[in-house]
Amino acid sequence: MASKLPLSETVAMALLTLRSNRLRSLLTMLGIVIGNASVITLVGVGRGAQNLAESQLSTLGANVLFVVPGNNDTRRQGIEMPRTLVLEDAKAIAEQVPSVRRVAPQITLNEVAQAGGFSSSVSVSGVTPEFLPVRSFEVARGRFIDQRDVQGARNVVVIGPDLQEKLMPTGEALGRQLRIRDKSFEVIGVLAPKGAVFGSNQDENAYIPLTTMVSQLSGRDPTFGISLTFISVEARDEASTGAAAFQITNLLRQRHRLLREDDFAVRSQKDALTIVGTITGGLTLMLGAIGAVSLLVGGIGIMNIMLVSVSERTEEIGLRKALGARSSDVLLQFLVESLVLASLGGVIGSALGLGTVALVGALTPLPATIEASTVLLTVGLSGSIGLFFGVVPARRAARLDPIAALRSL
Repeated sequence: MASKLPLSETVAMALLTLRSNRLRSLLTMLGIVIGNASVITLVGVGRGAQNLAESQLSTLGANVLFVVPGNNDTRRQGIEMPRTLVLEDAKAIAEQVPSVRRVAPQITLNEVAQAGGFSSSVSVSGVTPEFLPVRSFEVARGRFIDQRDVQGARNVVVIGPDLQEKLMPTGEALGRQLRIRDKSFEVIGVLAPKGAVFGSNQDENAYIPLTTMVSQLSGRDPTFGISLTFISVEARDEASTGAAAFQITNLLRQRHRLLREDDFAVRSQKDALTIVGTITGGLTLMLGAIGAVSLLVGGIGIMNIMLVSVSERTEEIGLRKALGARSSDVLLQFLVESLVLASLGGVIGSALGLGTVALVGALTPLPATIEASTVLLTVGLSGSIGLFFGVVPARRAARLDPIAALRSL
């Protein structure tokens, strides 16, 4: 009875066969290389999108709540927001909710701002002095809106650094006039860079006193009073955000005399992070699945090429069996060849994927990144695919009748 061929010799024979057919081996690996690189790149980009969203949300503050008009149904339907949030609600929250430190009501309109010969679409917000500490903004030059500006409804404006670059690219912005509609506002401050949140660049915004916004731009509704876009609320600390949200909800339900659904919503940074995490996690999973399809196609390519290889090597297999090789030896050799092709393709594809992820992170604002465990898992998956799709060719090779195979010599 023929003795079993040592594993080391089987592996050596498999590697020798692959080296002797370099071009075919490279083409066989190509599908796995592309699939592996796709998985690494797409997962890295998806993870980068999640990191970017989380970093932007972190600028809002861990203990900041946002009270917005309308409930979830009105936002899903995309209809115009109801005017259910008014300035008196903000005052009530500041006076009656014990777990709240500061309250910053806000009215926001999209307008066209002009300075000299330059103009730009800009988000103009009417705010109070509390806006600065609640939203963690900083003033780079000049000052922010103070209580005297609000009480006097002064025509003053604080602008973001990017808006200054658009409207006043030369010279100092402080003291210059900025026109919104037909009103002239004096620039009293320029904010420090803040970045973007949900794709909205906060450095392109302009801020004027809330009273000035009401008297000159937004107006007062005769039915609802001073309607707000939203209210930013700073809880006393991060641990108090839950209690603050509960107390604000109860207070506004009493003020609005609600019996069923709320006509407002209270959102925290944690809520936003949960939503963003769900969305970006699903996106990353979908992108990874797309890359996995490429791996599957690569595995099918390996199986096809190996089946062709069995047909081409019929004489070799018959000769080996005639000389005493067992069917298990032939089976093992073909499995080793499939495993080497898939694993090597996985390593090369992972290297290409890591290079692409690093390139995306260096050339774009997206902080694309990939964990080592994901890379190892992908390489392991590539090897498993090679083994799985190598079984059929290996079994066909192992079952060849040596006498029938030798007849073709």
